[in-house]
Amino acid sequence: MSVNHPYRAGRPVDGHGLSYSAGVRALLVVNPQATATTAAGRDVLAHALASDVQLEIVETSYRGHAADAAARAVADGVDLVVAHGGDGTVNEVVNGLLAKAQDPADAPALGVVPGGSANVFARALGLPRDPVEATHRLLLAIESGSRREVGLGLVEPANSDSRWFTFNAGLGWDADVVAEVERRRDKTASPLLYASIALANYLRQMMTATDLQIELPDGTRETTRLAFVSNTDPWTYLGAKPIHMNPGCSFDGGLGLFALRSLAPPTIARTLSQILLPLGPPSGSSLLRLDDVAEIAVTAEQPVRLQVDGDDLGEHRQVKFLSVPKALRVAV
Repeated sequence: MSVNHPYRAGRPVDGHGLSYSAGVRALLVVNPQATATTAAGRDVLAHALASDVQLEIVETSYRGHAADAAARAVADGVDLVVAHGGDGTVNEVVNGLLAKAQDPADAPALGVVPGGSANVFARALGLPRDPVEATHRLLLAIESGSRREVGLGLVEPANSDSRWFTFNAGLGWDADVVAEVERRRDKTASPLLYASIALANYLRQMMTATDLQIELPDGTRETTRLAFVSNTDPWTYLGAKPIHMNPGCSFDGGLGLFALRSLAPPTIARTLSQILLPLGPPSGSSLLRLDDVAEIAVTAEQPVRLQVDGDDLGEHRQVKFLSVPKALRVAV
């Protein structure tokens, strides 16, 4: 069930009088199921925000709820939407914000207070992992009016709706891992769980992965066995360790492409060693790695699984990835 908590100036909430800056209306979207989100943390964040803005809270209760809430905020003329949860919550809010906006400038700004396990988007922006510290940073941004325009990725499956992504997307191996982690919702999504599922899935991928035909804007065509697409660096985090696949990728440039022509054990061993023990950008004859790419089109011989920001989007044969500069304003 949706939970809406209106915070208004002079109206007591839990026995506390709160005030706000009359010019700023904000929506706080909380995922209570996120790894590091608690009711106590939500209340601290809400009271802190309500001291500066006119605040309403929505706690999500179904898949897509955060996107629906953000879309309503656009229609209601809200100035700021704050996502408190993991990367999935942030992705939903971003897609809700941009679903109806004709121009990014027309959409509310995004605020992020990490509440998940990886929090890749927030950390790539340089935000603290600690929710209290991140709230303090957000309050400073609200008070100063500080905003950063960031580029986003847009994935367009041939037979499905488009979807924005903030930090990464992938076809093949990583998407299959994401799907398996989602299936095991009874387990905490820890680095160990991801690693164990990735290893088990690799054995299957090595034998059965279908070829991916990649086409780049200059007409270049390549055949690979998997494709990772980045909107920033790092690609993700393994606990506290950043995983750098396209070190030259950033929110201010195009997309990064990291694709392997082979999944043979020597290729995987070399690639993993370069990623986990980086002495420079990953390289090798089986690796196709490009930065600042405007568009990537992928066609598969058989349907392959697609993920964006750690969310499983099912299987597809044709997918296009687009870089959209300055697509989103973030309060940082």
